[in-house]
Amino acid sequence: MKIGIVGLPNVGKSTLFNALTNNYGADAQNFPFCTIEPNVGIVNVNDPRLEKIREAVNGAKTIPANCEFIDIAGIVKWASEGEWMGNKFLANIREADAILQVVRIFEDNDIVHVHGTVNPKEDIEVINAELIIADIETLTKRIASDAKKARNDKDIAEKLQTLEKALEWLEAGSLVSSMEFTEDEKEHLIDSHLLTNKQFVYACNVSEDMMDATSPELKERIGVSDKNTQVVPICAKLEEDMIEMTWEEKKEFLDDMGLVSTGLDNLIKASYDALGLQYYFTAGEQEVRAWTVKKWATAPQAAGVIHTDFEKWFIKADVVAAADIIEQGWWSKAREVGNVRLEGKDYIVQDGDVMLFKFNN
Repeated sequence: MKIGIVGLPNVGKSTLFNALTNNYGADAQNFPFCTIEPNVGIVNVNDPRLEKIREAVNGAKTIPANCEFIDIAGIVKWASEGEWMGNKFLANIREADAILQVVRIFEDNDIVHVHGTVNPKEDIEVINAELIIADIETLTKRIASDAKKARNDKDIAEKLQTLEKALEWLEAGSLVSSMEFTEDEKEHLIDSHLLTNKQFVYACNVSEDMMDATSPELKERIGVSDKNTQVVPICAKLEEDMIEMTWEEKKEFLDDMGLVSTGLDNLIKASYDALGLQYYFTAGEQEVRAWTVKKWATAPQAAGVIHTDFEKWFIKADVVAAADIIEQGWWSKAREVGNVRLEGKDYIVQDGDVMLFKFNN
């Protein structure tokens, strides 16, 4: 999955990107528009179950799930009109599957805010307004183009109704992602590549003393009412400071602060949830690996993530929960105590399943 990091200039996007990718590749300076070209990095998903499964089955190595983050330059008012290369930045966002919007909560007089004062609700309104305006322009052109074709084509006519419905929603100032659509309507919108039809995750860049803020508290602070929207507290500077720490040092540091996990881990998990993704494991002596699949994926679909032929020739799958194979160690012991199940084509994969596929080719 590709996640685009967006926000106003100087809210901590590049600092967060550096922490996510565990390096200092993105320039992060105290002046607006420090980032011009997007930075791209592949980020591994930290899951302690992976190493525990490897120990249980005596695997040679682990391969975690991963996702791609794109650090996109700061958006400003009138970006949709091309202000400060705005059209280019909006084009970069179109490549992403989800939008991670960084919202500045922390106060620091030494770090310039592009509007002169910290106001997270206003900041979000500016970003979302530019995305909405860009989508209105996209749909207006598309509707005008399809109007004549719709007279003689029933499918195009139905699609046109969906586009007009989305346009009306946008003109009321709402994101398309917050609108209810049928499955057919969702299909109608795909090739329009609307910016506001992507899932949003809000990363609230807080000070160290606010790291324990809850999602409801932050939603009220930033003015986000949708109960399904992911909102995560993160202190980008603190996360960047931990880049060069070993895992043991990070754990000790987090313990001292009374935190169970890093904000980055919570952020990646929220991104998975927003996109409706999860992962399962395969485990053997050569490697233990995490594979990303859609929630509600069937066993054959999960096998197809490894290789398309595996979905085609799927017969059955041995399935055991990660906690059970960690406790029992190795497949044979898990089988002895009845923790391994034989599942067929209709089985819905659960997050953390350890799976061994059987094929007929």
